[in-house]
Amino acid sequence: MKTKPRVVVGLSGGVDSSVAAKILLDQGYEVIGMFMKNWHDESVTISNECPWMEDSTDAMLVAEKLGIPFQAIDLSEEYRERIVDYMFSEYEAGRTPNPDILCNREIKFDIFLKAAQKLKADFVATGHYCQKREILVDGQPVYQLIAGADPNKDQSYFLCQLSQEQLSKALFPIGHLQKPEVRQIAKGADLITAEKKDSQGLCFIGKVRLPEFLQQQLKPKKGKIIQIPENLPIYDQVKVPAGIDAQDWDQETLDGLCLPIHYTPDQGKVLGEHNGAHYFTVGQRKGLQVGGTGKPLFVIETNTRQNVIYTGLGEDHPGLNRFGLFVKKDQVHWIREDLALNPGESAVYEARIRYRQPLSKATLVMKENGLYVLFENAQKGVASGQFVAWYQGEECIGSGTIF
Repeated sequence: MKTKPRVVVGLSGGVDSSVAAKILLDQGYEVIGMFMKNWHDESVTISNECPWMEDSTDAMLVAEKLGIPFQAIDLSEEYRERIVDYMFSEYEAGRTPNPDILCNREIKFDIFLKAAQKLKADFVATGHYCQKREILVDGQPVYQLIAGADPNKDQSYFLCQLSQEQLSKALFPIGHLQKPEVRQIAKGADLITAEKKDSQGLCFIGKVRLPEFLQQQLKPKKGKIIQIPENLPIYDQVKVPAGIDAQDWDQETLDGLCLPIHYTPDQGKVLGEHNGAHYFTVGQRKGLQVGGTGKPLFVIETNTRQNVIYTGLGEDHPGLNRFGLFVKKDQVHWIREDLALNPGESAVYEARIRYRQPLSKATLVMKENGLYVLFENAQKGVASGQFVAWYQGEECIGSGTIF
């Protein structure tokens, strides 16, 4: 007689993962609850905002209520190495990291998955709002990452770096539900997390004060804030040439549209001072503390080597809006490996460059050096280090780190 498949649920102490565990039990799985203690530093976490002690207690109480085994696992060392150090080095280099995407790829569906497999688990499950489907391609099973049914909560973007191997072992029990339904199930099962507020923090750490968090390693240093005028000649090159098929564009046209512009101090005027270029990201408007400009100022480039911040006036400034971006060859990731583009090939998908952003039509052009993504509509605040993810309908097909 076949025993039930065993699944380890990442219980975070929130309502979503609690209900994920309950649904799996109802579906007849053998369920084990596991709480991940990730990197934690009291000096930068905002007190009482989702401290891990309280979360682990809630996770334990949920497991007790459901009658499932529970254990906590300390992944703080791995989290510091793979996520925190990565964040520091990205900010230091003037890029904008996305720790949540990395946390899923490196921690939840790698280190945590391996810990679950030591417990002879067939699957790991999380409380993510996304869905998984299985199809056959040339007789082989292929796993699809599908958006969550609740459009306000869809988290497929955060999972856009998962591989076929990782997806094959993943379950997303609440992906077909709306958030209010999840709370209703938790209430009906009398789970302590039913009314608990959603955590807003970095993936299982809690709410973090980012400037203080960064200042631990990245020391403040004064530099110039420079305003770039909107009539710079280079902006004429970054307009999309009308009526040309992107596939036929030469390298120079693609580079002009898709690579970030690098400014020099002599192209603009000094407006004021900042405390360190590494504290700012492209598209940011808060924290510049420059008054009297009339329209809001936006960061359009940070140069951490020269410690200069370049800004543009107003949200229609051409330095803030880009029609294209580039992903280096080794940073292109296909969830659907069977749909991967070869050099010289192109395809039309819909793409987003941040969580919860509406999808926008985009042409993907693969060249020897990497992937060029050309948007039908200009994208605001394209930041190096962030992730672009492309979709076909509700299915996330692939992703890549923006150059």
